[in-house]
Amino acid sequence: MDSRLLSERSSVFRHADPHAVSDYVNQHVGQHCIGLSRTTRPEASLNHRKFAELDLCRISYGGSVRVTSPALESIFHLQVLLRGNCLWRGPKREHYLVPGELLLINPDDPVDLTYSQDCEKFILKLPVTVLESVCDEQRWKRPAGGVRFLRNHYQLDELEGFLGLLAMVCQESEAIDPLLRVQEHYTQIVGSKLLTLMTTNITRECLASPSASIERILDYIERNLKQDLGAEDLAAQARMSQRSLYVLFERELGVTPLQYVRQRKLERIHSCLSDPSCSVRSLTELALDYGFLHLGRFSDSYRQQFGELPSNTLKRRH
Repeated sequence: MDSRLLSERSSVFRHADPHAVSDYVNQHVGQHCIGLSRTTRPEASLNHRKFAELDLCRISYGGSVRVTSPALESIFHLQVLLRGNCLWRGPKREHYLVPGELLLINPDDPVDLTYSQDCEKFILKLPVTVLESVCDEQRWKRPAGGVRFLRNHYQLDELEGFLGLLAMVCQESEAIDPLLRVQEHYTQIVGSKLLTLMTTNITRECLASPSASIERILDYIERNLKQDLGAEDLAAQARMSQRSLYVLFERELGVTPLQYVRQRKLERIHSCLSDPSCSVRSLTELALDYGFLHLGRFSDSYRQQFGELPSNTLKRRH
């Protein structure tokens, strides 16, 4: 199967004791127990990378092994079979996975997997909080009991572009100088892809249905103030034309959408500069975080709105 899913640069164990590999997996990927035949001495291998909130793992035990675990509670496990086969036992059903198939284990599902001797897997550990944040950001409705995948195994070719996305994530994880912000961005994309490509219990609802209110649009802006929010993006989220968006803002707020976004960015910065509990390493970094690339214009806009320079606001809070 795909050799792009973690290279030798991510190797942690090679031809190792399966129990040593299992102990490492318990620390980084998920609690489990392994059962091995007493008549064999298999050699296990493991590649692993931490990637923002995700864990990426490529594993083979080198022998037939049964992996069991109670419910994983706060994490989803996504497993792609690369070689061999694997028997998954679920409530009142079971399924043999073959290369090219993907298994998704929900947090409340017990784990019961039997690997063939030549089995090799790629495993993605995904915290529940990642999918919850994607739902919140996209304004998708999730049940009080939490996000759940209703169908748990797929052929990879059913999930358009997902294998390529995993390969890009693995490549980025092995970068010599990794950037946390890039990793966080990819993590959100992975979560969004899973929720849109697979069958879940969430209701994917755009920010605004035809009856959308100005409050919901403003709420979207508040949640994404550090993003580059253009009129085109806001209109698409609100499912209306840019002309209609401008009319709505002029009628309700007396400003254009971009004027409102700029005003709220400045107000958020002002609140941070005024609050001693808000960590500010530098005015430049804070301005860039909110998309103000020209620092001179930023200072002028800030002074026009608050009557003083941002540096003066920062000095006064001490």
